[in-house]
Amino acid sequence: MVKLTIVGRVEDGLPLAQDQTYVNQQDNVSFLFYKEQAELLLKQISKNPLLRPKMTILLDHHSFHFLVEKKICYIALSDSSYPRKLLFHYLQDLQKELDNFGETTLIQTTSKPYSFVRFSKIIGRIRKQYMDTRTQANLSKLNASRKQELDVVTEHLNDLMQRRQLSATSEISSLDRRMSVSTIWCSRYLQDIALKWTPVTIIILVILVIFKSSLIMTDDYLISNMI
Repeated sequence: MVKLTIVGRVEDGLPLAQDQTYVNQQDNVSFLFYKEQAELLLKQISKNPLLRPKMTILLDHHSFHFLVEKKICYIALSDSSYPRKLLFHYLQDLQKELDNFGETTLIQTTSKPYSFVRFSKIIGRIRKQYMDTRTQANLSKLNASRKQELDVVTEHLNDLMQRRQLSATSEISSLDRRMSVSTIWCSRYLQDIALKWTPVTIIILVILVIFKSSLIMTDDYLISNMI
């Protein structure tokens, strides 16, 4: 069965709505754990544009499934035994409902998590249609898509997080190497001094060279006259 649904904004990873069924489960430790993982997954999706628009993420005996469409991410948690094709039918229904909802401005401008309450009620209504996989409507959906290959990548949540950490560590190491080159000039203060005084130093050196040359020529002239 579908146990958790979150709709969020990909741009910044802000959760917009969730199924109101879960409001009464806020004191459930297991629920809070999976909700935190779903929010973390939403953040990872917002930071990593290379992730597929459709993926299944394994966690314990459950699976997170997400669909990204028009910069909105639809995430659902289900038992691992729940038919994946049916789950993505559910996410696609949510996407179609949101497209027809006509609240584009609110979706783009809201800054408060889970403030899209009106759509939360719609999530609950659609979710009820997918609770029982044996209904005639759901069996028809499964039979209709039986011959179609589901283009969905499957990955474990731990592997996804580890790869993200390695990527972040690599970026930091690369930045440290670039900053270590010519560290004396990495100081903005030293750069300002160099830009200000280098031309003056060059002019002084040129004057000294000319003055030195003048002295040498004067000495040569005096010596030649004495001879």
